[in-house]
Amino acid sequence: MAERIKVSCINKSNRTSPYERIQFIGGIHNNSRWKLSVADAISGIEQSKYEFYTQVNGHVRQIKVTTRLGVKYLKTEADSDTPDNLLSLPECRELRPGCTRP
Repeated sequence: MAERIKVSCINKSNRTSPYERIQFIGGIHNNSRWKLSVADAISGIEQSKYEFYTQVNGHVRQIKVTTRLGVKYLKTEADSDTPDNLLSLPECRELRPGCTRP
């Protein structure tokens, strides 16, 4: 069974494409900060290891993997085409020693 994990922050690249702009997702899980590359998050979702979601203003949205122009990326179910809900999350702070993956 996939582990359900809340995403509360992201790190963006300098790219302008919304499909390639998010590099990392992160948050706090089991009282520890975590951060994963988008590639690792996509792999974890596809292998049913992780189930990610966001919760903004009381609205819970599932994060899913989708493909646009041959590029896999993450978006929430509420987004129509671009990953705007994820792009609106605050930047993750750098992981400190002792921080883990989910």
